[in-house]
Amino acid sequence: MRFKDKRNDFSGGLLKRFSFKSKIIIFCILSLVVAVIAYKEAINNRENNKSKIEKINNTNTNSQTFIKADNQEKNNEEELKKLKEEENKKLENRYQESVKAFGNKKYADAINIANSIISENENFFKAYNIKGIALCYSNNYNEGMKNIDKSLELKSDFGYARFNKALAYELYGHYDESLQWYDKNLEIENYIWSYYGKASIYGRRGDVENTIKYLKIAVDMSPDIKEIAREEEDFNPVKNSKEFRDLIK
Repeated sequence: MRFKDKRNDFSGGLLKRFSFKSKIIIFCILSLVVAVIAYKEAINNRENNKSKIEKINNTNTNSQTFIKADNQEKNNEEELKKLKEEENKKLENRYQESVKAFGNKKYADAINIANSIISENENFFKAYNIKGIALCYSNNYNEGMKNIDKSLELKSDFGYARFNKALAYELYGHYDESLQWYDKNLEIENYIWSYYGKASIYGRRGDVENTIKYLKIAVDMSPDIKEIAREEEDFNPVKNSKEFRDLIK
């Protein structure tokens, strides 16, 4: 208690030594110092806040730039995909024209259309196939086979090309090879004309058992095959057999 009293006495005594005017001056100085400190603190806070805002803005700007770039890339990819789809659609339509021309025995037209497709897209495998079989039917077996093989090189599991290779072999009397490629076609699709093609080869050979075996499959798939088989010269060697007559009646 005594120490506390002495401290209070000291403070009081010290203040009593200054005049009222001096006290005012001291108070003003202290107030100014406090004000300066407060101002500097406010300035520092404002600068810190400004720096934080700039960092946030920069982050947002970078994020927006990245998002815009990513969206632009996606838009470019979608646009490119759309263009490719449109191009393939046009080529597919022209390919169907060449198939129709071949079906109508307009082999030169089929070849010309296929050539125009290949000139625009050398990887359009379907065009080589239809060109190849049209060439084979135009008495150009070697070039025809080259084109069919090119089609299979581009797409080995293209069923129509496998079938046409078998058909080309059959057309030129290579029956064993033809049977092999009809089987290759049947490995990837249950195609009625491959069964019919095998039946016609066995028919030429007079093999009644195998002729009936494969022709029956074709007939079961489509009864209209009976009418075609009745007029098919390939079946002449077996037409008088009871099994053949019973199948197509």
